Amino acid sequence: MADDTYVGSRTPRLEDARLLAGRGRYVGNVRLPGMAYAVVVRSPIAHGRLVACGVKAARAADGVLDVITPADAAGIRLPCAGLSPGQRLTAYPVLEETIRYVGQPVAVVVADTPEAAGDAAELVDLDFDQWPAVVGVARALADDASLLYPEWGTNVVTDFPMGDDCEEAIGAAEHVVEMTFTLGRVSPYPMEPRGVVASYDGEELTIRISTQAAHNVREHAANALGLGHDRVRVIGADVGGGFGAKEHLYPDELLACLAAMRLGRPVSWTEAPGDRLVATLPSRATVHRGRLALDGDGRFVAVHADIVSDLGAHPSNVGAGPAAVTATLLPGPYRFEQAGARVRGVVTTTTPTGSYRGFGQPEAAWTRERLVDEAARRLGLDPVELRLRNMLRPEDLPCGNRIWQTYDSGDYPRALRTLREMVTPPGGDDGRRRGVGYSCHVEGTGMGPSMGLKAAGIQEGGYEAALLRMNSDGSVVVSSGLSGIGQGIETALAQIAADRVGVPMDRIRVVLADTASTPYSPVGSIASRALAVGGPALAEAATRLHDKIIALAAHRLEAAPGDLEIVGSVVQVKGDPQASLPLREIATSAWRGWDLPDGCSPGLEERATYDPADYTYAYGAHAAAVAVDPETGEVELEGYWVVNDCGVQVNPDIVEGQLRGGVAQGIGMALTEEVGYGEDGQPVADYLPPTAYEVPEVRIVSLETPSPITPGGMKGVGEAGTISPPAAIGNAVAAALPEIADRVTDTPITPQTIWRLLSS
Repeated sequence: MADDTYVGSRTPRLEDARLLAGRGRYVGNVRLPGMAYAVVVRSPIAHGRLVACGVKAARAADGVLDVITPADAAGIRLPCAGLSPGQRLTAYPVLEETIRYVGQPVAVVVADTPEAAGDAAELVDLDFDQWPAVVGVARALADDASLLYPEWGTNVVTDFPMGDDCEEAIGAAEHVVEMTFTLGRVSPYPMEPRGVVASYDGEELTIRISTQAAHNVREHAANALGLGHDRVRVIGADVGGGFGAKEHLYPDELLACLAAMRLGRPVSWTEAPGDRLVATLPSRATVHRGRLALDGDGRFVAVHADIVSDLGAHPSNVGAGPAAVTATLLPGPYRFEQAGARVRGVVTTTTPTGSYRGFGQPEAAWTRERLVDEAARRLGLDPVELRLRNMLRPEDLPCGNRIWQTYDSGDYPRALRTLREMVTPPGGDDGRRRGVGYSCHVEGTGMGPSMGLKAAGIQEGGYEAALLRMNSDGSVVVSSGLSGIGQGIETALAQIAADRVGVPMDRIRVVLADTASTPYSPVGSIASRALAVGGPALAEAATRLHDKIIALAAHRLEAAPGDLEIVGSVVQVKGDPQASLPLREIATSAWRGWDLPDGCSPGLEERATYDPADYTYAYGAHAAAVAVDPETGEVELEGYWVVNDCGVQVNPDIVEGQLRGGVAQGIGMALTEEVGYGEDGQPVADYLPPTAYEVPEVRIVSLETPSPITPGGMKGVGEAGTISPPAAIGNAVAAALPEIADRVTDTPITPQTIWRLLSS
């Protein structure tokens, strides 16, 4: 591995053999002696007060071991790790009598079997005083709105500006495009539901949990339950999809831990299939008033968005963080004289919103790229040429984007030109209207540095550490606090270790997300950061380990270190295989403390930490071809193309897989997915992720512009595929139906929406 960049390879994923053979280490497979089972009783109303919680019948039911009510959990709260300026609420209770959304936990029943717990949960007698529901940001901001927190005197949690005050520039511009956009609330929808098995022996609480951030869970659980951090162990194991939904500890998960402590025996809780839409945090759910100002030559002057984010019943772990990210990346890959936003977070009587793949970035792309296409339509310009006219060029980078982000490297025009050459839209004479839409974005990845997170109100660090050990038999163990959530991090870390140390991949084992044995990871596998931040830490540790092995061999062989190399299972003099020592012999001597050079300590173990200097910025350009039936409003996606640059790729196959999965989720956001509510705050039961029918073949071209920030040149890619699909598809629909182009403003773009627009 060179010092500046990494030469990737299409190494098969190490995880796959285990996962495909059914040997995945999932929480749902955990069975412990004496294990009990918890069921969460949830509120059936959206807003009110729990005036009675009758549990006598439930306690008397067969097999019931415990029932936990709000009185039993008084004072137990979870923190908001992301704090916005002036945020009115910074922590929230795990159980309380005031009800603010359907699905809010109100009690927990624990029994010997899942069936007994479920039966007893139905015996809990709940009595409520019901209050008016508050659904949607418009209702929350209305003068006569019911207040979720009357002591505030408002439903606004936070209200702050970002970037420039663009009013003067917009007022003086020759052309201004103004549109109001609504982005539907969507669910992360991991295949593995949330789940936890907690056990307590009187000294240590062990939490086996499906999580993206094991150390984060440990700290929040310990603090909430009044335990020392040394008395809580979190084991992450495999995770069947996270997508942001599992980046923190939930109240229902913490209640399972409380139950285990009360009973002194293991307690298992798994989210019921019918609870996911009300219990696992959704995301997006925001309204933007966007404005794009241009001069007479079609040059961008300013962009501004008034962002109102629906935070649900209370700020979640991330609070208004996604809306703030929307603001920071609103300028995208373009030059602006001014750019800014106003960010507001409001509470409503709905499930709290949280993290989802992309974390505010699809929202920014939707607003900006729809404004750009509408500007091109009104000015009679080609939308691709308008973008190219205003794009930042390679020689402009690094540069600031006007809202506090410094883009590191890239060739944005090349990506768009490459994309335009790829697009070959299908034709047809079947009565449907066809169009092609484009979208470009810059993606913030590699979340850090630590002091930058502090300045942004994020109550976590941004670094990663890696521990690398060669055992006495020559095998190598990589330890990282990161979580494997299907993104291939186990393979990528093994590749880096193998390349830097010089040993075969089959001699490397990767251990992840166990707070008792892996290095501290402040925020875990979130924000397209696992490899971009964890990779450099491991690379440094591996380099040190390699150098120590060479030094030990040089001492034994009486050779210069520069004349030696590791080849397979031996260290040899370059060009002379006869002058060699087995790695196993070197490692055994090192751990025994035999034959060491002066000043060299026993053992072969290295630890390194990497705190990035800044975020890294990947980028992409997407195009979608659609056919729209004007009679029914049905949209068929006939083609999809992606050009993406995430810096140096450690494993191109994994990168491509990340992009394809992200595009599928972006298609769902664009066309089919939304968590809807009635006026009474009751969620609509239907939720429609895209199927193989809605997702066409996705054609991908990858570019590689190394990041000058990351050792190895890598940038993140985990969220890239989700960012541009809604905007590309929305622009394609607008191109197919120019008569309603300025009213294609909301996601999802359902047949009902299009039919209504065409009929009005």
